[in-house]
Amino acid sequence: MRKTHNKDFKFKVAIEAIRGDLTIAQIVSKYQVAESLVHRWKKQLLNFGGDIFEGKKEASSVACVDIDKLHAKIGKLTLERDFLESALLKSR
Repeated sequence: MRKTHNKDFKFKVAIEAIRGDLTIAQIVSKYQVAESLVHRWKKQLLNFGGDIFEGKKEASSVACVDIDKLHAKIGKLTLERDFLESALLKSR
């Protein structure tokens, strides 16, 4: 049966491998994971670790786009409501 590890566990193992305080064999023994996983997680962290600093910038720009879309939608709905309200008042 395969065990799945969460991102925090993978990060912790990869950091230990990068630090070099323990050998890979010691890390494997300490965390009870395959050596290939330690190497893979270490490589992923080294290759893609810098992306975490870009994520906040992208997230904030996405949030701005979403806010702009929401403001446009609010404006449209307000116009529709006002039109329907005036039509209702005229029909009375």
